Amino acid sequence: MKYFFSVLLLSCLWLQSSAQVYKNEFGFTTENDAYLATLNDRYYTNGLFLYYRRAINPANFKTNIAKKTYEISVAQKIYTPYSGDAPIKENQDRPFAGYLDAGATYSVFYKNEFVLKTTAQIGTVGSNSLAEKGQKLLHKTVGFYTPEGWEYQIKNELAINLSANAAKLLYRTNDKIFDVTGEGYANLGTTFSGAGISALLRIGKLNQLFNSSSYNATIGETADKRFNEKEFFFYLRPKLNYVAYDATIQGSLFNNDSPVTFGVKPIVYEQQAGVNYTIRRLSFDFSLIFKTKEVKSVAEAQNYGSFSMVYRFN
Repeated sequence: MKYFFSVLLLSCLWLQSSAQVYKNEFGFTTENDAYLATLNDRYYTNGLFLYYRRAINPANFKTNIAKKTYEISVAQKIYTPYSGDAPIKENQDRPFAGYLDAGATYSVFYKNEFVLKTTAQIGTVGSNSLAEKGQKLLHKTVGFYTPEGWEYQIKNELAINLSANAAKLLYRTNDKIFDVTGEGYANLGTTFSGAGISALLRIGKLNQLFNSSSYNATIGETADKRFNEKEFFFYLRPKLNYVAYDATIQGSLFNNDSPVTFGVKPIVYEQQAGVNYTIRRLSFDFSLIFKTKEVKSVAEAQNYGSFSMVYRFN
């Protein structure tokens, strides 16, 4: 009998652990063209994103809403011409530029697997973004070349940007191992303005959009009925972007005092291919991104890699 109760107690503890719901998560994303294992070091050469998310108490949710979350984040992006060593102004095929911001995101996840996210960001473009210092410190630390040419970077400008993203499940197989989601976004701001549409194709061990790491929805205030305790899937995300304005290429909206600027290609096609693995507390994501030309110059197409890790807790 003692043995029976011991087994029962351990089983209850295990079940409680397996059903654990986490309300918070902290994570980071790092993006770099070096992740493609090439010698290129150009254009969008490095990005770093830190974020904290928390699930909102569902007490007053409408019946069609599965989950709400909010997020605060900081991000830095670094852009260079064909190389970080481009000291001759006339040879630069893209401006040196840095972007630094702090942002807040509010996400609503509906039970019919529709997702709506709105984001506001405030920051700076220019030397105040610390991009020059960041790249030079990184290169010195790892023994790379010394970047040259940052004196021609895009000038300081206040960055205020708003964005909205929407996603809706379009199709899922009966065995729940493959699905397709339609996506759209719009940006409006002093740094980035434009819009785009995309599709997310996933295959593997999946969860609903309101429970999936695909949309940063693995946290919650209450336990949801998930397809799978873990996620492991491969995905493709083809995207068509309309670029109305990009201050990291064109300079300030309000003046033309940056020493090197170019026009933008208004239509940019992007293909992302990646893999995602999610367990109770952790999520990992790695992807490769390939873009067509973004700059009206001799600059070539843009390719880079992205790695993310998230840790959940209460």
